[in-house]
Amino acid sequence: MLSGITLTGIHEWEVPLGYVPDMRVSGRLFLSETLGEALEEGAARQLANVATLPGIIGHSFGMPDIHWGYGFPIGGVAAFSEDEGIISPGGVGFDINCGVRLIATPLTLGDLTDRTSIITELFKKIPTGVGSKGSLRFSGSALDELLGRGSAYVIEEGLGLPDDALLCEENGHMKDADPDLVSEKARKRGEPQCGTLGSGNHFLELQVVSKIHDPLTAQAFGITEGSICCMIHCGSRGLGHQVCTDHIRNMEKASKRYGIRLPDRQLACAPLTSSEGQNYFGAMAAAANYAWANRQIITHDLRTLFESLFRIDYNEMPLIYDVAHNIAKWEEHIVSGKTQRVCVHRKGATRAFGPGRAELPGKYRDTGQPVIIPGSMGTASFLLAGTETAMQKTFGSTCHGAGRVGSRKAAKKALRGSEVSADLKKQGIIVMAPSGDAIAEEAPSMYKPSEEVVRVVDEAGLSRIIATLMPLGVIKG
Repeated sequence: MLSGITLTGIHEWEVPLGYVPDMRVSGRLFLSETLGEALEEGAARQLANVATLPGIIGHSFGMPDIHWGYGFPIGGVAAFSEDEGIISPGGVGFDINCGVRLIATPLTLGDLTDRTSIITELFKKIPTGVGSKGSLRFSGSALDELLGRGSAYVIEEGLGLPDDALLCEENGHMKDADPDLVSEKARKRGEPQCGTLGSGNHFLELQVVSKIHDPLTAQAFGITEGSICCMIHCGSRGLGHQVCTDHIRNMEKASKRYGIRLPDRQLACAPLTSSEGQNYFGAMAAAANYAWANRQIITHDLRTLFESLFRIDYNEMPLIYDVAHNIAKWEEHIVSGKTQRVCVHRKGATRAFGPGRAELPGKYRDTGQPVIIPGSMGTASFLLAGTETAMQKTFGSTCHGAGRVGSRKAAKKALRGSEVSADLKKQGIIVMAPSGDAIAEEAPSMYKPSEEVVRVVDEAGLSRIIATLMPLGVIKG
């Protein structure tokens, strides 16, 4: 662990006031000793930098998958007050509402007699890679509807089940979205891309439920040992990236205009009450809606493919849940004993609301929110549940994945995609991607052990493990 950071609880470490100048609150890191050895000094400094921003409440938080990012560390969480707080594109990220969803199926391992053919068909069906285009094109008023209503719009167009939107965070749309605040350039980038995985760490993975840790909650979530599930990870594509780019420029000017002293220009921000802050929020929410619609269309394409491949019914593949990773949202939390409306930034972090929250679907009110944590192509993924401890400690937040330990550039220099693919095939995992570099960049060795990351949040009480899922095949962007 880095000098000056001290242990204060189970896997809980304090980044003290004064770690960087002008901190308003201390930082909190959730790490095991093992993960702490890999903590980047730059990521810890970014966590402390966030603690200098106006209106921050409680602490600046870092999850066990923390690593260096743009402005905020990836794996960072911070909540800001309604009156004095700010909103920062660096606290959301370029891939607005990059998120993950889990879909159940009635299939078992015995049904997957030719796994290579299945992954090949998925790769043909789901557009992947940089600049990939979907089979549907949304423009004009249709794009306005999609940006304003998210997954509900495409479901009404016949691309989903009636309950799909209810089983998403925010019911698959943010009501504060304003399509008019999305630039023409962002709209043009988004018109052909809805229903595509994109590039980078985005994927669609075929998984088997290898172990149930909590049978009662697993039953409530609709997941059984030995069953086959599909996990989809993607975001708002070029549209979201452009929204972030557009508003970072505005925020850099706004920070100076409002006299906000920044330790890092990548933390450019504006007061939540300002026109610049509200404009970014409206555009960001629209991009988040685009991302939910994107994952919904991919889900529809997956279901229709599996209908034909396995002769199962579309309705037999329910959505378990869909969570956002890169987003800022208004939420109500208990602060100093009182309910307060705060703007929570989660940048590479997952909402983990505990039992009883009105925002959750009725079927999950007693269990807490499903939390979906993907592994790294060759490692386990996990289904967890949100907890009351997370509500008390981290504004209802937990980790979002394994977290990188090596850059994509370093991965391509050190590894060959063909070798990574061959190694995974020996383990029974079929991988397909647009290029060998895309596979090398996402090699399991470039990530922290997902089991260790999830162990930390489970033992720290930020979410509890319900099921382990092992990869069988994956298509990567």
